Amino acid sequence: MSHRSSSHYCKVGIALGLACLLMGTLAACGGGSTNNNGPVTITFWSWVPNLQKAVDLFEQSHPNIKVKLENVGAGGNEYTKLTTALKAKSGAPDVVQLTYEELPTYELSNYLVDLSPYGAAALKSDYVDWAWAQVSQGNKIFAIPQDSGPMGLIYRQDIFDQYHLAVPTTWTQYAQEAIQLHKDNPKVFMTDFPSSDGSWFTALLWQAGSRPYKVNGTTVSLHMDDAAALQVADYWGNLVKSGAVSTGQDFTNDWNAGLANGTIATWITAAWAPTDLEGTASGTTGKWRVAPLPQWTAGAQVSSNWGGSTDAVTVQSKHPAEAAEFAEFLNHDQASATMLTQQLSLFPTLKSVLTAPSFSAPVPFYGGQQVNSIFVQSSQEVDTSFQWSPFQDYAYTQMTNQLADAVSGKITFEQAMHNAQQAVVSYAQAQGFTVTS
Repeated sequence: MSHRSSSHYCKVGIALGLACLLMGTLAACGGGSTNNNGPVTITFWSWVPNLQKAVDLFEQSHPNIKVKLENVGAGGNEYTKLTTALKAKSGAPDVVQLTYEELPTYELSNYLVDLSPYGAAALKSDYVDWAWAQVSQGNKIFAIPQDSGPMGLIYRQDIFDQYHLAVPTTWTQYAQEAIQLHKDNPKVFMTDFPSSDGSWFTALLWQAGSRPYKVNGTTVSLHMDDAAALQVADYWGNLVKSGAVSTGQDFTNDWNAGLANGTIATWITAAWAPTDLEGTASGTTGKWRVAPLPQWTAGAQVSSNWGGSTDAVTVQSKHPAEAAEFAEFLNHDQASATMLTQQLSLFPTLKSVLTAPSFSAPVPFYGGQQVNSIFVQSSQEVDTSFQWSPFQDYAYTQMTNQLADAVSGKITFEQAMHNAQQAVVSYAQAQGFTVTS
């Protein structure tokens, strides 16, 4: 599938009705299938095109389990339908694909089955640490990691050569080169700052050490304007003010054109992006390279993640054991996980696939560079302590609204973070959460 489709929809959603989700929660299912006399059928909601190939692989080795694959849409489309079905206690799938950032909402409402009784705990060491931390809470495991988006820097080697720029290893160097590049050629911007993309900006916060959310049941600690967040906001505020970066919306025709025609020299992005870029800027073969993210501290090796998804079992499943077996097979079986990577273009979280020599083969579009090896290393440098809020869509909305005002000059970037913090605190309290400092 298109990496853009996967990543873009994996990082967006809708504002879910938290007040409703917090009322009348369900108990997690346990035990095995209710039908041991013949084949059982489970339903699976996913937005990944061509996933039937992996489903077929599972059914071939599990003749007593049939999987009905349904593409109900991505992002908000899926979450609206899922939330409605879960609240109505009817119509939810057995297995559902969820982004990492949406998991806490459904976990908090007890809508997901703990997979630890079904052998999931034994899989922990087979996945990159940060991804497993995202799907587990204490001894409970609420999903199996499917794909991910460790971060890196994609840059135009030809532009860097033309303007004598070194590949930046620190954010200070990146800013200096951005200003110099735009001074040398006012038609070229070092990158684009998409204020409308809250998940992208959150990935930058993650790398800088910001921890805006800490969740313990219905008690949440909110720090969207902590010191690291203000550092990131001020950094980009200064670059925007300098004019060295553009400020258009990402994943638009104009943005794609900027990558293709050389007016955008770098893309701070995730592991799913290299294949996307081959499609949107096909005429630039051989001109791009990939490097690790610049660091806030010289010599450090810290990354973050943008995008990716998991597969969870809902409490409505009448066959939780079979559903868990499918979710585990899909993302843990070597043949299945390799298929997701090689044929469906999902960036893996399973270590055995990440370290397979074939996964880091040279890529002609990037001048023969072993692009995936950069992102494999990045996936090992993602801090495991980052958490999401149970109202992530609302937090994104407030963040992007405030950043848009900052880009337009109505407020400072620092004030944008303070405003977002205040709005999200008020929202959380109104939804019945206890907010601590």
